[in-house]
Amino acid sequence: MTEILEILPLSKSVFAPYGDVIEADPSKMRLINNGTTERYHGVAEPIVVGAPERLIFNIFRGQPRQFPYAVEMMERHPYGSQSFVPLSGRPFLVGVSDDVDGKPGKPKIFLAAAHQGVNYFPNTWHHPLMALGGVSDFLVVDRDNTAANLEEFFFEMPYRISEPSL
Repeated sequence: MTEILEILPLSKSVFAPYGDVIEADPSKMRLINNGTTERYHGVAEPIVVGAPERLIFNIFRGQPRQFPYAVEMMERHPYGSQSFVPLSGRPFLVGVSDDVDGKPGKPKIFLAAAHQGVNYFPNTWHHPLMALGGVSDFLVVDRDNTAANLEEFFFEMPYRISEPSL
């Protein structure tokens, strides 16, 4: 029987084992440019492991997921972090799993608000981009040469996600 996964709100504390939540954190705000700009400093730190030690900016254009949605696989990037910041003003879903003997465990699903992004730590099992509500663009920062930085795992029995309440 397929297990239905609960969708949880995204927060820094619950997401901390998997990466950073990228958002305007008032505790990290400083005024710059003669007081005309608020800078939220150091909200995430991209990580690169090994050569090529080069980070690149990408735009991913994600198609919206249809519900109920089957979570059939997870992926991870052992040699670098990967960040997703929404550019289209829409929320999106984030799926992560703990590592269990080199494989992803039961996924945890989070609803990221339109003002939140995520930075997955290297080697963190996560689901590919899950856009909601329409075609959505995301600024993605990750390690160059991603083909050598990808591991995928397919579940024997997929999990299911019901349509989130927005």
